[in-house]
Amino acid sequence: MHATPAVEADLGWALGSVFRAYLRASDAVLAGLPGGPRGYQVLATAERGEPLTQLAIAQRLGIDRTVMTYLIDDLERSGLVERRPDPADRRARLLSATAAGRARLAEATEALRQAEEHVLSPLTGAEREVLRDLLRKVAVVAAAPGENPCTIVQEVVGKDSSC
Repeated sequence: MHATPAVEADLGWALGSVFRAYLRASDAVLAGLPGGPRGYQVLATAERGEPLTQLAIAQRLGIDRTVMTYLIDDLERSGLVERRPDPADRRARLLSATAAGRARLAEATEALRQAEEHVLSPLTGAEREVLRDLLRKVAVVAAAPGENPCTIVQEVVGKDSSC
């Protein structure tokens, strides 16, 4: 006779439980940042590498163009990012982090690191790294091309997100 597995053995339950714990922790540490977690993602993208257009960042993060404009407006009003015309396309705007934005990003990144450590506290340091590596590997192939991450979050959490 085959025993029915406990809910704890279910991948969906485990992923959902960890996801909800991470959302609570990340929402708490990013509450003061314009746009919360989405604002953090935009700021992190604007800070790394060559400046990207607003549209490129919106597409990369799966954020609606209109929502992206309001989000960047809030980040810009807070002095965290700046827009400038794209020399290759005067209609487009390049986004980059300001010095204040880079400092706020460093603070937020450290706060998120601590929140992650709390969520992953049952694991050893080596186990945490293995989990992160495995999740990155699965996430890269699991996401459908062109799928909006905001829709996924809304389906999983069952509420409107700031997307």
